[in-house]
Amino acid sequence: MPRPCCSRRIQNTPESTYFKPQAIPAARLREIRLAVDELEAIRLADLEGLYHESAAAAMNVSRATFGRVLFSARRKVAEALVRGCALRIEGGKFHMAQRRSFLCDNCGHDWQAAFGTGRPTACPECGGKNWHRTDAGPHHDEDHEHHHHEHGGHGRGRRHGLGKNRRHHEHGGIRVLKEGEKA
Repeated sequence: MPRPCCSRRIQNTPESTYFKPQAIPAARLREIRLAVDELEAIRLADLEGLYHESAAAAMNVSRATFGRVLFSARRKVAEALVRGCALRIEGGKFHMAQRRSFLCDNCGHDWQAAFGTGRPTACPECGGKNWHRTDAGPHHDEDHEHHHHEHGGHGRGRRHGLGKNRRHHEHGGIRVLKEGEKA
């Protein structure tokens, strides 16, 4: 029995979802379905030029899975082009990557980039280096796991008097745990 398909992370939804040969009515064409995650694999490998390992990480899948998805996608696109079929982009098991928002201080251009794609080096519009982030930062969801250390802390543990059985009080905007208090 095959393993269940994992949800794949994509960064963009397609702007166009249907392609067909010119001057042939759609009703007369055989239609090939390309899943959205297959299109994402083509985008990462062929348009962005990423190596399979980097592209697989961007989609949150193994390198082997990425290779299979890309092979399937390329085969479908080739068949549509060579045999004159319509190509419909829809479906697949995927989720959208969490995005970060930026604003250029030079030209006022605002843009978004997916988490995990690295820090922008410049504004995509003017190339300016003076930009800042405008969102509140990462939210903890399926793309951004919240890691806890074995003893329940975030690196501020017993050495700061914040042992496992302590509760909190406000201290400079940080909630500090006091022993015996209820949450």
